[in-house]
Amino acid sequence: MSAAGRAALALFPGRADWRAAKHSPGRDLLAGLTVAIVALPLALAFGVASGLGAGAGITTAVIAGAVAAVFGGSNLQVSGPTGAMTVVLLPVVHSFGMAGVLQVGVMAGLLLLVLAVSGVGRYVRYLPASLVEGFTAGIAVVIALQQLPNMLGVPQGDQQQVWAIAWDALLRWAAAPDLVSVAIALGVAAVILIGARFKPALPLSLVAVALATLAAWLMHTDLPLVGALPAGIPAPTADFFDPARLSALLPSALAVAALAALESLLCATVADAMSVGQKHNPDRELLGQGLANLVVPLFGGVPATAAIARTAVNVRAGARSRLASLSHAGILLLFILVAGQVVGVIPLAALGGVLLATTVQMIQVGAIRSIVKSSRADAVVLLVTFAVTVAVDLVTAVVVGLVLAGILALRAVAKSSFVERVPLDTGDHLREEQSLLDERIVAFRLDGALFFGAAHRFLLELTDVGETAVVILRMGRLTTVDATGAMMLDDAITRLERKGIIVLLSGVKPGHKKVLDALGSKHRLTALGRVFALTPQAIAHARELVGVARD
Repeated sequence: MSAAGRAALALFPGRADWRAAKHSPGRDLLAGLTVAIVALPLALAFGVASGLGAGAGITTAVIAGAVAAVFGGSNLQVSGPTGAMTVVLLPVVHSFGMAGVLQVGVMAGLLLLVLAVSGVGRYVRYLPASLVEGFTAGIAVVIALQQLPNMLGVPQGDQQQVWAIAWDALLRWAAAPDLVSVAIALGVAAVILIGARFKPALPLSLVAVALATLAAWLMHTDLPLVGALPAGIPAPTADFFDPARLSALLPSALAVAALAALESLLCATVADAMSVGQKHNPDRELLGQGLANLVVPLFGGVPATAAIARTAVNVRAGARSRLASLSHAGILLLFILVAGQVVGVIPLAALGGVLLATTVQMIQVGAIRSIVKSSRADAVVLLVTFAVTVAVDLVTAVVVGLVLAGILALRAVAKSSFVERVPLDTGDHLREEQSLLDERIVAFRLDGALFFGAAHRFLLELTDVGETAVVILRMGRLTTVDATGAMMLDDAITRLERKGIIVLLSGVKPGHKKVLDALGSKHRLTALGRVFALTPQAIAHARELVGVARD
């Protein structure tokens, strides 16, 4: 089999994916049950928020959750509808209706498959730790703010930003305080967080939700509940795809695909960090999300992606394999079919408490402290990514964090690159001869990266020479040269020659020749015999030139 064939085959599931499920199936099933209880009201709410209704949300959670669990690249990832998607989908609903949303899902699925096959997913590993930790902490705050209406027992507003939703919830609660909802939410969170320190193997989320539901029933409180579930999964259909809408829906499909890719890959990275011994396959994860988004619209579901909140609950509930996320989808389906009335009486405040505890567990205080102390640049990236995640959205936060990290990294590389005036050699010379050489011959060692970020400083330092006959540019310690750096070097050589200074090059690496060969000065120096493989050869030639000029 060819290398391409083996690479394509590696994207699909195999027996190794399910070996971990044999070790602790009971724990995985309990984790799946816990995640299903948390995911249920979220799926219903996100379905309504997308404009397609609660049934579309629960359908997405079941089908996308199962497909991504089987074909995805993470053992712990949980997929379904998310709040971030609703921002992209609502304009599509207003302009094209339900059919437009379903078509966007199919188009986004195809784009994700292209990304998976092209191997783009592997580049997520190059994301800096400061960005990932800032993103994770920001997501934790976003989840907590999203759940504030449930924890306070007030209706959720229709604001776009989570901080606006939280502020509106606080104002509503202040007008008519409901201490019961707050007590239930904080009590559930306390049971989970305190119990995790002593009995981490127990399904504490499930126990806490059950106790909170029982307490609310005994007190006969009038709290907001999950409510009745839709009956069953709709039959598949494919009559929504209209080629005439392709160009109009392409921007929305690109946004959905980008959001699904970023959120899924970052979520998988976070899940790896929260667990022990887990490592996801990024290209397989894109494949799983692509297939999920291709299948879900056939049943009337909305575009899906990995859900960080549900994945974090899955990890904290003790999941060890993808059996947990698969069973979560099966349990949700079972809820729809036979237990809709039972699940409907769970107070939303109890589920808010589960997610509040999850957000606390998501934030790795030790890792954040280490990053902040390590360097000012890392601290800036972490804080900016965190702030943009909370204030704007996930995709913008990642883009801003990447741009900022890139700028700061280039700044650091530019600072580490320098031009150093060095002795010609370490041999013994008469004082007069050494004095003459020091005055008439100058050797510069170019160290580091000669690229656009450092090229201007190179130019200034190279041309700042006094009465000199020969300048030797020692290139052996250059790590990289880009087009801007090469052009600046060419300009420096030209300026030196205009001053009547002879320029010699030594130690040009084979990897740099392609860039430098495109410059006029390199060809000119080569024709004049002024390019040398070794620095001692250049030094000898410089002495000859100085001697001829002196005679």
